[in-house]
Amino acid sequence: MVPNEDWAVAGERLILVLDGATARTGTGCEHGVAWYAAKLGSALAGLAVDRDTPLVDALAQGIRSVAELHRHSCDLDHPGTPSAATAVLRPRDGSLEFLVLGDVTVVIDTADGIRVVTDDRVDGTARAEREEADRHPFGSAAKRAALLRMKHAELAARNRPGGYWVAAAAPTAASYAITGDVPLDSVRRLAVLTDGAARSVALFGLSTWADVLDALDRDGPVALIRRVRAVEAADPSCLRWARNKCSDDATAVYATRTG
Repeated sequence: MVPNEDWAVAGERLILVLDGATARTGTGCEHGVAWYAAKLGSALAGLAVDRDTPLVDALAQGIRSVAELHRHSCDLDHPGTPSAATAVLRPRDGSLEFLVLGDVTVVIDTADGIRVVTDDRVDGTARAEREEADRHPFGSAAKRAALLRMKHAELAARNRPGGYWVAAAAPTAASYAITGDVPLDSVRRLAVLTDGAARSVALFGLSTWADVLDALDRDGPVALIRRVRAVEAADPSCLRWARNKCSDDATAVYATRTG
């Protein structure tokens, strides 16, 4: 069984969600993507909880510290070295700070409306290979071959100017994260979702972000993910809603204002 490659922690001082990137090729790493996500998550949580450390610096330091853990046993220059999309949120000086690197989605419901922060730069890469993969039913040999070609094309654009950026082995990737803040007293509720949990909006188009927030508030993350799984199960060939995996690891964190 393939381990879940998401990693998350949530509390009043910090919300952190990582989504380990699926490895369809060799990685040059003896540990694997789940290990990488867990190690980076643990390191980043310890760094980002210090509000004097900018989030970009915390992510860069976290990437660097994990690289040192396996630099001598693994090939960190391998194009497929383990990586993870990352989202971090924390309150600081009356604001809610956020950082997003890779395809994790942050949805913040504020007094001025819903703000959605997502990093979709990977979708701009390997377009021809992606379209070819979308033509074939899930599980077919043609699909597997097309996905491998797509992955190689994506990796060629990973952590390069004009491509996309994700936490991997190079700390410089952190400087390309999407960052910002909103007034803390304007925040009503928020959600952080890996792309597997965001599918009802981002892929299936069956919900709005407001619908997702309402569902999380009413029923919680487990029910939201069950609904995503039901839609996936109704399209096992992945042709109605073209996707690389029938089901993807799915993590959703929901927080609401109290008092």
